[in-house]
Amino acid sequence: MNKQKLTIACTVLMDVVGLGIVLPSLPFYVTKMGGSAIEMTYLSAVYAICSFLSTPMLGALSDRIGRRPILLVSIASTAVGWLVFASAKALPILFLGRIIDGLAAGNFSTAQSYLVDIAKDDKERTNNLGMIGTLFGIGFIIGPTLGGILGSVSPTLPFWTAGIMAVLNLIAAYFFLPETNHLRNPDKMYINPFRPIVRAVQNKKLLPYFIIWLLFGMATSGVWVINAIYFADRFGFGSFAIGVLMGVQGVLMALNQMVILKRFWLRYFKEPQLVLFMLLLFAFGYLFMGMVYAVLFFLGILCAVFAQSVLRAVFTSEVIGLAEPRVKGEVMGILGSVISLGMIIGPLLSGPLYIFKNNLPFILSAGYIFISFFIIYRHRQRLKNVIPEENIEVNVITGNPV
Repeated sequence: MNKQKLTIACTVLMDVVGLGIVLPSLPFYVTKMGGSAIEMTYLSAVYAICSFLSTPMLGALSDRIGRRPILLVSIASTAVGWLVFASAKALPILFLGRIIDGLAAGNFSTAQSYLVDIAKDDKERTNNLGMIGTLFGIGFIIGPTLGGILGSVSPTLPFWTAGIMAVLNLIAAYFFLPETNHLRNPDKMYINPFRPIVRAVQNKKLLPYFIIWLLFGMATSGVWVINAIYFADRFGFGSFAIGVLMGVQGVLMALNQMVILKRFWLRYFKEPQLVLFMLLLFAFGYLFMGMVYAVLFFLGILCAVFAQSVLRAVFTSEVIGLAEPRVKGEVMGILGSVISLGMIIGPLLSGPLYIFKNNLPFILSAGYIFISFFIIYRHRQRLKNVIPEENIEVNVITGNPV
């Protein structure tokens, strides 16, 4: 691995680890400030809103002025955001910290563009982008586990650590990351964050898939933001136990994506079948997590982890395979915007529901996924009257129709 790729890999990994570190201690820290589940979920939503608004502008700017300055600004905003968050004495300062981070949340998208720039051919580009997914898996194993250990020492220590890691990340990027975008785009910048959403609605062929991805984002974010506080409220877990549990989930996700997906799921199932099966498994997983029996809750976690990790790969591949060759990049961008919108809506609904009855966010998320299953099932039934099923099967590795 060359120095550029190694540096950007370390940059992404430190970002993901920093994000994972704070998760186990977040409910205890917010509670210490006098907040509840509503404030905790709104902290996630306000970050998602700021990120949704800023990402298109940062992406366009990176095409115009280069990747390096945008990446440096994004990492700096993460550092300042977490340090403000860690030093907070009142709830409004917590929100300020997340707003600062979200207003320049271009770390991952710019890192992806950076890896595309340095790729010598299509194969290397695919491998570089696949590396991002692997780093996410590793980061969400290390981050929550480390966060649980730090949180058992002090509720604020994980947030200080995340901020300091971002500062170190910024220093490394400043000295070791050169500019890679030598073909600047002088054209007019499209920075309207709702433009991809409008394009999604206009694309009648892929609209059902975009709706499913929106519901997927609402479901996963709606559960993710209340997971830690639910573990604490229902089972009495502290930050260490929550961190270990989240780390185990990260291990299962990484194992499923990197090993079991190719050796089992893709060997014995066709991709369209996998999408339907995993949507059902995912829905029942969340439904089980909403049940009163602890054994069903942990069985539901297992189902949801396996289903989600397979769905992210298989569903995205099917959508890209169905897209016209000239607009595959645009479709990827639309998928990103759609799931970002879902990550705003999901937490906004989960917080009030959690206060009313703490298992309802799981039931609601199960409902989103059941609706997704019926949407794609009906869509494929209609397609059968026009296109034979084998023509819509997509290879999950290449992204091309079989």
